[in-house]
Amino acid sequence: MNRRQARWFREPARQARLARILWIVFAVVIWNVVFDRVLVLAGREYVYAATLAARDGVYLFAKDWMASAVARGFWLASAGAALILAAGLVLVSLASKRPAEPEP
Repeated sequence: MNRRQARWFREPARQARLARILWIVFAVVIWNVVFDRVLVLAGREYVYAATLAARDGVYLFAKDWMASAVARGFWLASAGAALILAAGLVLVSLASKRPAEPEP
């Protein structure tokens, strides 16, 4: 890559746009990880509780356990992703308002 091709990346507006896109992607990944983790842990708790209950002849339904886990996972994941996205976009906005340092 020569200097002319790399020069487009040095424009502050393009750098800010790329940074915003990366923060959005990061927030989506965090949402997915948190939501998945909450569901996996709820599934493990259900299997353990169902195993213990089955020994006593009582059967637990997965929908009773997982419905609340889906709601909890949605809200936790959304809150985490929103915080990360808000922080990232505010920081990009603040950084893009700083005066650029002169090139040598």
